[in-house]
Amino acid sequence: MMKNYEPRLKKIYKEQVAPELFKEFGYKSTMQTPRLEKIVVSMGVGVALQNKKLLDAAINDLTLITGQKAVKTKARKSIANFKIRTGQEIGAKVTLRGAMMYEFLDRLVNVALPRVKDFRGVNQNAFDGHGNYSLGITEQIIFPEIDFDKIERVAGLNVVIVTTARTDAEAKAFLARFGMPFRK
Repeated sequence: MMKNYEPRLKKIYKEQVAPELFKEFGYKSTMQTPRLEKIVVSMGVGVALQNKKLLDAAINDLTLITGQKAVKTKARKSIANFKIRTGQEIGAKVTLRGAMMYEFLDRLVNVALPRVKDFRGVNQNAFDGHGNYSLGITEQIIFPEIDFDKIERVAGLNVVIVTTARTDAEAKAFLARFGMPFRK
């Protein structure tokens, strides 16, 4: 990326979102204003136990969607019912920070989510109590980077947006100002 390039959402945050939140919540310092810390995009591929090619396809899809290389995740525990042993590769994840994080959030809110069939908004109760938001996406094909003809298997993915907000109300106001379409 260019050295003096600033993502659109970061500019909006500095010029509009941060001052509005500062006024609304009556913070004493600008450092109390919620901001994005990181975005973690992950994909569980349990069927990769039988077919290793699906895990590679998931890694390629995540790399295309986020613009950053995905890493394989391994099972932490053995689960007999699912025939999973500790250390087996069963998923992929990407942690986005900085400019890549803002670009991904911009594409998620303005391009990908409107492409979901029968979309009525995202769940406003998916906050964890500490100002972080989790979103489950059922099909990776809502992202324009994915070529529908070349995918091995339609899979879902999880998006966790980690903020520095202390409460869910602050985080909701913060994400709503970025254009997150919460269900009414």
